Amino acid sequence: MLAWPDVAIPALPGETRPLRLFDTATQELRPTAIGELARMFVCGITPYDATHLGHAATYLTFDLINRQWRDSGAKVEYVQNVTDIDDPLLERADATGADWKDLATGQIQLFRDDMTALRVLPPTQFVGVVDSIDEVATRVQSLIDAQAAYQVDDDWYFDVTSDPRFGQVGHYDAETERRLFAERGGDPDRPGKRHPLDCLLWRAPREGEPSWPSVVGPGRPGWHIECVAIALDHLGMTFDVQGGGNDLIFPHHEMSASQAQVLTNEWPYARHYVHTAMVGLDGEKMSKSRGNLVFVSRLLADGVDEMAIRLALLDSHYRRDWEWTAEKLVKAEERLAAWRAAVSPPTGPNALRTLDEVREALADDLNSERALRAIDEWSREQQVRGGEDASAPGIISRAADALLGVAL
Repeated sequence: MLAWPDVAIPALPGETRPLRLFDTATQELRPTAIGELARMFVCGITPYDATHLGHAATYLTFDLINRQWRDSGAKVEYVQNVTDIDDPLLERADATGADWKDLATGQIQLFRDDMTALRVLPPTQFVGVVDSIDEVATRVQSLIDAQAAYQVDDDWYFDVTSDPRFGQVGHYDAETERRLFAERGGDPDRPGKRHPLDCLLWRAPREGEPSWPSVVGPGRPGWHIECVAIALDHLGMTFDVQGGGNDLIFPHHEMSASQAQVLTNEWPYARHYVHTAMVGLDGEKMSKSRGNLVFVSRLLADGVDEMAIRLALLDSHYRRDWEWTAEKLVKAEERLAAWRAAVSPPTGPNALRTLDEVREALADDLNSERALRAIDEWSREQQVRGGEDASAPGIISRAADALLGVAL
């Protein structure tokens, strides 16, 4: 599956900073211990409501990680899946009378267009589940062979007790795990299961649903195993960052880690588990189920500058819940205008200290708010006093581009 066009990243002078990120599994702020190669897997969309601002904020977070690693000189292997077959997609297609394949295709293209507009660096591998059926089924068969899977009727389930480290990603208590499992696609009360949290690996054919032949019989993948198969096939174990929204901590990332660890008999699945907070609207989390969504494509259609959208999304720390407001967008538009005005003259105040401040802020668990304020301060100094450094406007422009993804 094709991603979207690449984005050129300008080179910057000065020294880079090692990136430190908060790891959900250890609850610690730790350096990302990358060498010449950094590996990242970010859970992609289920293509039926793309791209709302909650999506966009998540993918901008991991775009910042990608950019910090590249600034340090590392090569980045970035894999993102597309869950182009799943119950919510089928339910939306049934509700609207659309063919599920057409719905997915259209939404994936809309997502590509939005990512292009927001100047998000594309993944090196953009992988659909439908294109990975054989690989997923092979992993299911391996779990069966390892006696880590069992059947309920004709469906295959993962035995969570097969991984002694199950629960070490989210660290939730049993009551919370069961509640979240039920709320997020699980079936804790299904008769015949050994454990309430055992999750679906392979769904046998149902009337009116798509299915595929495979080594484990006809059917289609469960949610978690598809990401495991794609990540292991393209990145291997113990990659640097597993990313997504914080609503994926449990069950999705917990189940994915356990399945991978049982499959490979290795630990950990990922060195860092990085999770973004929720974006709200009118006092509630922005979500597909509530229908309170603001879409990137609609903002663009209304004439909003792509870079203003990006700046608005970057003006909150990725681990703190925040709310989208009209005022937030106005602030971003004013900031964008001020930055563009500041880099227009041929000279300006020295920019190397500002570049260092931006790098330092982003290296500190992606403190994008502080990074934006550093460029704000340079822009104000340019407006008030100006400067004689002929390289300064270019350095600021390239820093905003390379590190923040903002084209001035």
